[in-house]
Amino acid sequence: MVRTSARKRWAVPVAVAALSVAGLAACSSGGDSGSAVPGAGGGGKQDDLVAAAPVAANLPAGSTMEKIRKRGQLIVGGSLDAPLLSQQNPATKKVEGLDADFGRLLAKYIIGKPEVKIVNSASETREALLSNGTVDVVLQTYSITPERAKQVAFAGPYYSSGLVIATKKDKTGIALPADLKGKTVIAGANTPAIPAIKKVAPDAKIVTFGSDPECVQALKQGRGDAYVQDEAVLLATAKQDPSIKIQGKPFTSDPYGIGLKHGDAQMKQFVNDWLKQIQASGLWAKVWKNSIGTVVEGEAPQPPAIGSAPGSQ
Repeated sequence: MVRTSARKRWAVPVAVAALSVAGLAACSSGGDSGSAVPGAGGGGKQDDLVAAAPVAANLPAGSTMEKIRKRGQLIVGGSLDAPLLSQQNPATKKVEGLDADFGRLLAKYIIGKPEVKIVNSASETREALLSNGTVDVVLQTYSITPERAKQVAFAGPYYSSGLVIATKKDKTGIALPADLKGKTVIAGANTPAIPAIKKVAPDAKIVTFGSDPECVQALKQGRGDAYVQDEAVLLATAKQDPSIKIQGKPFTSDPYGIGLKHGDAQMKQFVNDWLKQIQASGLWAKVWKNSIGTVVEGEAPQPPAIGSAPGSQ
């Protein structure tokens, strides 16, 4: 995680509400100014990314990729409220951020155009959305784990982040994972934060909520002493809300994968080949600079090696 709102994409408990994002054809009007979304790249930046993106020359007959091209739209399980990752700009109605941009670039690679429909998904529904064919891919800070890999296939990893601790700004006594001992700790339902908290503080009381905004609100209301979440998500939250403070550095390493239907080896290889192309061309780094790089100083990190995470092989 940077590691990334990248909310744990359990954020919106609406599995079927879909937003059609007709790539940049319908979403690229307007300039780079007036954005109300932290880390939001303007239409011009998105246009530049898409213009430089590759397109696959030939697609195997009968493949998932060919079906998507014939449909003319990539259906992505994702989010609309994850700052820096995939958030709808209220001013322009564009969906902006790291995951949103990667979705557009993958759509162009398959279809030739950045035509994307985002289906809001929760952490509890992602596997079902893939298995029943509701979505083609999940791009939603989807941490790769061997257990999840039993139900879905993962291309990538395409990014690496980690969990951090957030508290109210005036909170003292919590700076390290060990300080969570005996505390009430807030976490997102069905996220890697829960086992991570149990590992570093077995006697902590964990309270869960279904979305990142709910967790942040609970922290501000004093319903917990701390909130454990992906760093990318909390970077944007802390930037927006000065009453929230990130304590220390990430204490886990969580590789993000692109979720695919289990058993579709052809699609997995295709997406991995695309990831290698955008990494080698420098396009991956530009996506990072256009999103997370707007709040994190320095050059883009080295992208993780494809297949390096247990569960992604």
